[in-house]
Amino acid sequence: IEQVLALRNEKAELLGFKNFVELSMASKMATSVRAEELLEELRAKSFSAAQQDLADAQAFAAGRSHEGELLWWDVAFWAERLREDKYDLSDEELRPYFALPAVLDGLFKVAKRLFDVDVVPADGEASVWNPDVRFFKLLAGGSPRAYFYLDPYSRPAEKRGGAWMAEVVGRSRLLPPAAGSAPGSPRLPVAHMVCNQSPPVDGQPSLMTFREVETLFHEFGHALQHMLTTVDEGLVAGIRGVEWDAVELPSQFMENWCYDRPTLYSFARHYQTGEALPEDMFSRLKAAKTFRSGTQMLRQVHFSSIDLELHSRFTPGAGESVFDRDAAVAQKTQVMPSFPQDRFLCSFSHIFAGGYSAGYYSYKWAEVLSADAFGAFEEAGLDDDAAVVSTGRRFRDTVLALGGSKAPELVFESFRGRQPSTDALLRHNGLLAAA
Repeated sequence: IEQVLALRNEKAELLGFKNFVELSMASKMATSVRAEELLEELRAKSFSAAQQDLADAQAFAAGRSHEGELLWWDVAFWAERLREDKYDLSDEELRPYFALPAVLDGLFKVAKRLFDVDVVPADGEASVWNPDVRFFKLLAGGSPRAYFYLDPYSRPAEKRGGAWMAEVVGRSRLLPPAAGSAPGSPRLPVAHMVCNQSPPVDGQPSLMTFREVETLFHEFGHALQHMLTTVDEGLVAGIRGVEWDAVELPSQFMENWCYDRPTLYSFARHYQTGEALPEDMFSRLKAAKTFRSGTQMLRQVHFSSIDLELHSRFTPGAGESVFDRDAAVAQKTQVMPSFPQDRFLCSFSHIFAGGYSAGYYSYKWAEVLSADAFGAFEEAGLDDDAAVVSTGRRFRDTVLALGGSKAPELVFESFRGRQPSTDALLRHNGLLAAA
């Protein structure tokens, strides 16, 4: 780890930067100062809630014959037992209400309502790599605007796990458009969305967990930014050229609609009986969203903080170990004393083997942007259809349309009319009162 950090610091200095964090931030929306200010604000406003989370788990465990204080290896177990006791909601109970065809129909209706686009099947118009893969076209004003593939089902023998969206081709005025296009037309974007949910079995449709529903909305958010761009310069059209810490805005924004009651109930119906999702299930689903949110917030703040700390203020080979520095950071970001043998950094692949070095804060930064964007709809009134439609068009014409052609803070201001605020994120996580 120290060798990696030393080499990164050397690289930054060779390129004229003070440290690796400054090099990383050169291509981000945030600056190192703004990122650390955000982390400190989130830490301060979630710390007391995290303390209460621990007290709740301790009290629950004590009531079930656990003796003594909870240790690090006890907390996850008792927290999960507490979650089961409070919400009593399993994936298998929810699956029958989330059949893929119904979820897709609801998702496409959201796109129509917010962005005035129609998504229609186009199976057979393009070759596919597996019979389960669907092909769709996205229409604006009745004319094709973009296309996308959907590969929804798990195939462990040939497909890695997880979910993602990537481009097939991007919008461009320099590259030739499809045959039959009007002269001067740009090449239209094509995306592919890949998920890993259960395939249809015994004549029943693919039944999704609620997390898979959120994931589908998430990936479609990425696809919408790729497909609804109005930028014809290929290198900054759609998702191209969008700063790393801003690219998750549309995807995380779309997840919010899964908790909007009218949206959810437009598709959450039992695949056999047509019965709507029971109200008590919906209530528990929403309540469970903020379970231990203070703890989860502090966890991400700690990961982000140690990432920035090691890449800016830590000197390899100076006598202090990376684990000593991790423990020092944890004094402010953890509600339990550090575990002396903690070696989590040895498996922190996001920053040592992935793309998040000096950038892990991007998760929280993008969550602030996406929550604040959804907050615009809440302020307009989610039950005011005209206001929702108007706000949706503004989101389409700024966040989704401009891609990497404009600095992300200017794009956000064009939509929101101001700089981002953490209020919506804290409110969505049930932390505003705690703050």
